[in-house]
Amino acid sequence: MRVLYTVLLYLLTPFVLLRLLLRSRALPDYRRRWGERFGFVPSPPEPVAVWVHAVSVGESLAALPLIRALVQRHGEGRVWVSTTTPTGSARVTAALGTSVRHSYMPYDLPGAVSRFIARTRPQQVVIMETELWPNLFQALHRRRIPLVVANARLSPRSFAGYSRVRGFAADTLACCDVAAQSPADAERFRTLGAKHVRVMGNIKFDLALPESQLTAGRALRQQIGAQRPVWIAASTHEGEEDAALAAHMALRRQWPDAVLVLVPRHPQRFDEVAKRIDRSGLAYRRRSQHFDDFGDAGVLLGDSMGEIFVYYAAGDVAFVGGSLVDIGGHNVLEPAAAALPVIFGPRMHNFLPARELLLQCEAAIEIADADALQPALTRLLADASLRDRMGSAGRAAVDANRGALHTLLAQLQALEPRS
Repeated sequence: MRVLYTVLLYLLTPFVLLRLLLRSRALPDYRRRWGERFGFVPSPPEPVAVWVHAVSVGESLAALPLIRALVQRHGEGRVWVSTTTPTGSARVTAALGTSVRHSYMPYDLPGAVSRFIARTRPQQVVIMETELWPNLFQALHRRRIPLVVANARLSPRSFAGYSRVRGFAADTLACCDVAAQSPADAERFRTLGAKHVRVMGNIKFDLALPESQLTAGRALRQQIGAQRPVWIAASTHEGEEDAALAAHMALRRQWPDAVLVLVPRHPQRFDEVAKRIDRSGLAYRRRSQHFDDFGDAGVLLGDSMGEIFVYYAAGDVAFVGGSLVDIGGHNVLEPAAAALPVIFGPRMHNFLPARELLLQCEAAIEIADADALQPALTRLLADASLRDRMGSAGRAAVDANRGALHTLLAQLQALEPRS
């Protein structure tokens, strides 16, 4: 099965490169640094203590507390971080600078994987969430390099897909330790054949709220207008911006001075979303363009990277995108940690435990469709005491579930090679 998988990968590689070229029309970074995707990276002067892989922005953000703790443990330059997307790469570079070494993840081709391992010489590897790469996992296993799938989650949809190749999945999972987010995730991994599974919780609860961003957010709110209703539509995708703008125009019939902070998930869509706002007829400002006076603008386009807590600190209510379209949701724990009431749509299959937690403690509202967004916002913006109760409940829920990071770091320490 792995031979067939590898042959298919080789056959698909030209089409993967073509896809990178096509995507580079919107984001030029997709046509750069291709050598890294085939394992051509510079060799560090000493072996890498830990290699951490986080696919894109969401995983990179979740991994930041872990990576910072590993840098503190092993020293600057001893941790290697890989990502798959340019947005993830930009987030790592902005957040961690030169404290880590960074590259794109090599494709799961035997030659690329072997070349990358030979050059970086990692002593441990941490793969975030659910990235199962058969050739990489086997290569690490052959070299007796400890591998942990951290913050591991396996949605029912993903489980159904892997179940069709259960033997192949079992061979891959036999090469690693699994640190699962929840008992349900752990059980699905065990059913697929994983032998070393522990429930460690979700390190996304261990997120740190950067004080500098909170301060900047409070200043932004003063600039917008302290008394104006402000709501955030965060991590939005195609289709969700139109829903947010429609809801906002309806809101402004009741609150003419209401402000929408619209934060698209992907930076290559910033200009496209700006055109959508312009077509709506709403006056707007762009975060990336300095403005002395926000004036009577009704929308702030959040076209900056790594400032999500600036926006949350400036708002009263947060809608988290990827949940009205078939993406599976995004991190609803971030606005909850910032003590904001949270709204999300019905498609939250990538964040089911977080969804259930926030709904159980009455810190969130789940809406059935885009038409229900404006009524939910109206309910919250009209009732400050309800907002305060929901925000406090969400922050308390996040605080009560911290601790997964400490457990994971202890496991990684136990797996470190003994000198």
